[in-house]
Amino acid sequence: MPAFDALDPLSLDDLLSTEEIAVRGSVRTMLAQHVQPHVAEWFESGGAPDQRELFREFGKLGLLGMHLEGYTLPGMSSVDYGLACAELEACDSGIRSMVSVQGSLAMYAIWRWASEEEKQRWLPGMGTGELVGCFGLTEPDHGSDPGTMRTTARRAPSSGSGQAADWILDGSKMWISNGTFADVAVIWAQTDEGIRGFAVPTDTPGFTTREIKHKMSLRVSSTAELVLEGVRVPAGAMFPEVRGLKGPLSCLTEARYGIVWGSMGAARSSFETALEYSRTRVQFGRPIGGFQLTQAKLADMCLELHKGLLLALHLGRRKDSVGLTNEQVSFGKLNNVREALEICRTSRTILGANGISLEYPVIRHMNNLESVLTYEGTVEMHTLILGQALTGESAFS
Repeated sequence: MPAFDALDPLSLDDLLSTEEIAVRGSVRTMLAQHVQPHVAEWFESGGAPDQRELFREFGKLGLLGMHLEGYTLPGMSSVDYGLACAELEACDSGIRSMVSVQGSLAMYAIWRWASEEEKQRWLPGMGTGELVGCFGLTEPDHGSDPGTMRTTARRAPSSGSGQAADWILDGSKMWISNGTFADVAVIWAQTDEGIRGFAVPTDTPGFTTREIKHKMSLRVSSTAELVLEGVRVPAGAMFPEVRGLKGPLSCLTEARYGIVWGSMGAARSSFETALEYSRTRVQFGRPIGGFQLTQAKLADMCLELHKGLLLALHLGRRKDSVGLTNEQVSFGKLNNVREALEICRTSRTILGANGISLEYPVIRHMNNLESVLTYEGTVEMHTLILGQALTGESAFS
């Protein structure tokens, strides 16, 4: 009879191929070398000193747009990508966000919706990390209701040359990861034809950024406000085949899938920290892991962690075979982030006062997940998506 493995109690590794385990191992090794030794310091100081260098390291390993095909991109499976997201977020949610915004939002938007010329212009360099992208959907007054965004794009007066008219963009976007140092911004804007997407070089006149300071969450990654004042881009910068919210929501579905896995990485890191601490911290003459209340906490965390991992793996296999519905992705994001946050909070209680110290990863994961719980669809929005799917009745208005 095989021995019980406290870190893999359901033997989930048996469900992974040798290649998938190798992908996970290579990401874990890279992070251990380049990120893990510094990440607590970066969190405390409010950011990595050279985020572009980090992107180049991610690019060397093929993490950027790793689940996309063509344009020199790896074209790996959704499960491979999910396993990578779990490792990235076990390191730090901000690290996973950097990779997710690049690959599942900015790159996916260009890969799925941009013209061939724009794909060739941006995707190869974004895959290597030489070019960085950001994704501009959320606005200062418009988060969960992007259909009411105020950023606009209008056609410039015709030059009479017979060429398609340029577009002029005005507005602002808020809470944009990678925005302070991106080379290209995917911007969604209201037009006379509905909401349209644009690939906007960030060195275009009228495009400015402001870093958002004083964050207590996702401190390792950079977050910006984007301001567009008369930003003029050629007609080819517009995504030709999509209009309305279908475009941005398709990108959010990709990113939310990565969060299903990533949140379990943060939960795993916190659980493993609490488990080890319970074995070594002595109170009343014995390790605290010998007390019933501590064991109950550990057992409950273990249950929710591995149920969440099973859910992530199921969604990944289904995504690779027949695809996922938006509701299935909402199911995963809602459950896994909520349970991951509870695991981190419970782990913090096991560590006692040490739980608030950055010498341990738990408080950092806990703070980060407060943002992950909200971004790319709040708890309320995903709850209502599932509610509508279950009842056939919309409660959004």
